[in-house]
Amino acid sequence: MDALTLSWWTWLVAGLVLFILEAMSGGGLFLLFFGVGAVLIGLLDLSGIHLSFVIQGLIFVVFSVVPLLLFRKPLLERFQHHMPKGKVDSLIGETAKALHDIPANGMGSAELRGASWTAHNLGHAAIPQSARCRVERVEGLTLYVRGES
Repeated sequence: MDALTLSWWTWLVAGLVLFILEAMSGGGLFLLFFGVGAVLIGLLDLSGIHLSFVIQGLIFVVFSVVPLLLFRKPLLERFQHHMPKGKVDSLIGETAKALHDIPANGMGSAELRGASWTAHNLGHAAIPQSARCRVERVEGLTLYVRGES
């Protein structure tokens, strides 16, 4: 097998690997364009247009970066048209359970969805251990809660 045959195979395999990585990455559409560039260089070489490695590299960059700059944003908008605009998984309104007594306007800990969180009691009354409390807001890893009546 000569180097030219290896070259087009290398580009096609690289393109396939980039397509697979794009599919696994969650759809940012970066690797897709580089995969297309690699496949195009492989097809050029396979069709008999044999270029030096440097020229192949330059054409690969042009075939990858220019379409990325021109088409990525419109494609993302088209594919993400049906995606929800707000937060998909909000903790606000969820019910947590106090792991210890949480004093009025004080700090403690609460369990929510099987995880322990720092909890700040926004109410004027203490939240007793094992009592339910409603999440009113979340800042970082702190739940701001109020005891349920």
